[in-house]
Amino acid sequence: MTRWIYIVPVLGFVVIAGFLFVGLQRAKVTEPNELPSALIGKPVPQTTLPPLDAQTQGFGPQDFTQGKVILVNVFSSTCVPCRIEAPVLDRLAKMPGITLYGFVWKDKASNAREFLDELGNPFQRIGLDTSGRLGVEWGIYGWPATYLIDKHGIIRDMVWGGVTDEIIKDRLLPQIEKLQQAS
Repeated sequence: MTRWIYIVPVLGFVVIAGFLFVGLQRAKVTEPNELPSALIGKPVPQTTLPPLDAQTQGFGPQDFTQGKVILVNVFSSTCVPCRIEAPVLDRLAKMPGITLYGFVWKDKASNAREFLDELGNPFQRIGLDTSGRLGVEWGIYGWPATYLIDKHGIIRDMVWGGVTDEIIKDRLLPQIEKLQQAS
């Protein structure tokens, strides 16, 4: 009888650990840039981001229904991966038919401007969210993040983490081409 006092808790632990292990295996994300989002397939949030400064224009939901496929990149001057992806975004912005907006999240306007002056500005418009409140509606929880938005203002994909040449070539450009051809 006293053996059961020791065996039952151990068996209970093994059963619970097994369930947790199986659950984690099923929920495993193979790529860090493929985190699921509830915003895929939904319209862009109905919020307008004010411009970064007098040199730029902000953007809002009306800017995403102008018949262009748009990429929105979330960045901050304090974000190390944002510095690494800056030259990649610069090359992307120079490709024909690419429209790239910047979304400065949880940063000061002056710091973001210094960042862009130092690393280059690939963005046609730049919105600013110093408090992070507007980013909540976009589902932002870190930088960098890049949203792919179709001609009708529907979010079609998100890349969490830094954009690389491989992600552009293998993931974003094929989708952009498809979306540009769609009516």
